[in-house]
Amino acid sequence: MSEATIWRTLQRAGLITPEPKKKPKAAYISFAAEQPNQMWQTDFTHCRLTSADGTPGADVEILCFIDDHSRYAISVTCHRRVTGPAVVAAFQKAVADQGIPASVVSDNGMVFTTRFSGGRAGRDTINGFQAELRRLGVIEKHSKPNHPTTCGKVERFHQTLKKWLRAQPRQPQTVAELQVLCDQFVAYYNNRRPHRSLGRRTPAAAYQARPKAAPTNSTQAEPQPRVRRDVIDSDGKLTLRHNGRLHHIGVGRTHARTPILMLINGCDIRIIHATTGEIIRELILNPAVDYQALGVRKSRKYPP
Repeated sequence: MSEATIWRTLQRAGLITPEPKKKPKAAYISFAAEQPNQMWQTDFTHCRLTSADGTPGADVEILCFIDDHSRYAISVTCHRRVTGPAVVAAFQKAVADQGIPASVVSDNGMVFTTRFSGGRAGRDTINGFQAELRRLGVIEKHSKPNHPTTCGKVERFHQTLKKWLRAQPRQPQTVAELQVLCDQFVAYYNNRRPHRSLGRRTPAAAYQARPKAAPTNSTQAEPQPRVRRDVIDSDGKLTLRHNGRLHHIGVGRTHARTPILMLINGCDIRIIHATTGEIIRELILNPAVDYQALGVRKSRKYPP
């Protein structure tokens, strides 16, 4: 006897207690972007490889970008672990293939955003993916904690993908084999599989039926000035994360434990005494160097 049959029997007998705090499906409002590339959804999911003897193997991860309007699978890549650089690389490849989206929505994972990372230094900085979005003028969106329906389309895509993978007669033993299977699924899903929410059209047909959206705020591509409050540590240093890489900035032991304001405009940084307003240090951050030593001239130019 199935769980649904048992539930209906108990309901008819009046033994089911209603859950008024639980929203019925009818309470959720379905939303879809009006144009292709108006919004991409991204997330990653876990997948288990199979060992040579048929037992469960290593746990790996699949990173996906899909178009919110058409459900078109923009990018599906397999990794031992999804890291910040892997997200940036996959996004850059997707942009090269399909153009720049107007916005991207994700959950609050550390590979997507630092806004919930521990400590003031994490909250006031951005990672490599956020920096790439701002460089291209793409609007950055994130779901609220405990609201998975915001990224519901990519979550549903993950279910369909993993159900198809489990049904394959030969299960992948390596990340490369898993990538081959995912590529086969994407070709089938995008071009041959009719989608109920698209009027039985394929995602590819829906993706190509309308003009693609593009970033509309050109000023967002410029570095976004930020103000960060911090305290110089006992060694006379500050830390700053730029494009996902942590840098240490030398200020001098004479300023140890001094509260400061850090004005950050791309690589142009000013460190100001929070009480007196004195400029303690100005520098152009060198992204290739971990430690920004004192005595480096501000006029020196480094690549962004």
